[in-house]
Amino acid sequence: MSDSLKISRRKLSDEVFDRLYQQLLNGDYAPGDSLPSERELMDTFGVGRPAIREAMQALERLGLVSIHHGQRPKVLTPSADGMLAQIELTAMHLLSTEPASLEHLKEARLFFEVGMVARASRQVGAKDLARLEALVERQRVALNKDIDAFIAADMGFHVAIAETTGNPIFIAVSRAMFEWLARFHTSLIHWKGSEHVTLEEHERILAALKNGDEGAAIREMTRHLERARSVYAPS
Repeated sequence: MSDSLKISRRKLSDEVFDRLYQQLLNGDYAPGDSLPSERELMDTFGVGRPAIREAMQALERLGLVSIHHGQRPKVLTPSADGMLAQIELTAMHLLSTEPASLEHLKEARLFFEVGMVARASRQVGAKDLARLEALVERQRVALNKDIDAFIAADMGFHVAIAETTGNPIFIAVSRAMFEWLARFHTSLIHWKGSEHVTLEEHERILAALKNGDEGAAIREMTRHLERARSVYAPS
């Protein structure tokens, strides 16, 4: 029989994770509660310390618990970031194996960001504008000097627009989309060699937001993202 058809045994840490995860879903532990100690969990599940620690680390990666040295793991309040973290691996796999998924993500990003900038133009406040101005200034300072800092400020600018809404799901989606694109298709968020064009486009978007001009904000964001789509050519 082919080895690929054989059923492999699950890791003990996976079993521990499943049981703890189910307890969290059942409400056995509420946000703010501490989970049992490592020793207690080892006795409860009949496994060693490595299995407990691996399971806890998996829960922490999903934003379900926080772990601090010398303390029992604490259950966290569910968040939008944690929700999206649970689909991250699936999204990564989809983007790396299905060419059509990239086109879908590009379309979703355009739809999402145009909606965000339209809303921002109607409710952006002085503090929001100050933050956006600071991010554009960081790009200006990093231009032709520090490409990593330039890209970080570039991504930060778009996330900051989502943050003007105050909606945690919008904010988490914005961050997630950038992380997914940055992982596999950086050229969609950064046009290498034309950083000055990106800077100028961000300045025009910012000017539209300052003026509260929704139509201009939509046009400038659409041009900005369509330009990124037009220069991208799959390898």
